Amino acid sequence: MKRIVIFASGSGSNAENLIKFFHNSDNASVIQVLTNNPHAKVLDRCKRLKISALSFNRTAFSRSEDILNILKVTQPDLIVLAGFLWKFPEFILNAFENKVINIHPALLPKYGGKGMYGIHVHEAVVANKETETGITIHYVNENYDEGAVIFQAKCNVSPTDSVKDVAAKIHELEMEHFPLVIDKLLSE
Repeated sequence: MKRIVIFASGSGSNAENLIKFFHNSDNASVIQVLTNNPHAKVLDRCKRLKISALSFNRTAFSRSEDILNILKVTQPDLIVLAGFLWKFPEFILNAFENKVINIHPALLPKYGGKGMYGIHVHEAVVANKETETGITIHYVNENYDEGAVIFQAKCNVSPTDSVKDVAAKIHELEMEHFPLVIDKLLSE
């Protein structure tokens, strides 16, 4: 059975989707959720779903080996960033080479990089009158949103779409594709 650890910073809708998807899987399961936000709604979701969850501060994450040591104990086959907003430290990436992936709410390389997350991405897509957008699932490296692309899915953006409309389309793509891509990655 493959082991998944999720990092999240916010509401945790992607984390919950993954937990539920892998709940009855013969292939993998979500064993833990880690968050940098002690008030994140993902913690409530984990409590309700009976999944181990832990919050941490910046020192534990990037200035000490506390989180690295937790990961070494849990030995995940895949670390999944699902709405996690901090840059991943190189020493953790080196310890889990090619085992850290992220989902981004745009078609990278467009609308990637520092500060380009969530609603900020959708606002930029609408402001620039894009005709399409989508999601990118990619490996994480030492730079924001620059790791090798694993998968992309697209959706149309109409001239009348609001930021909220675009966000809803992206959320739908995330819910549909993220668990399937992870399942496929872990089956290879």
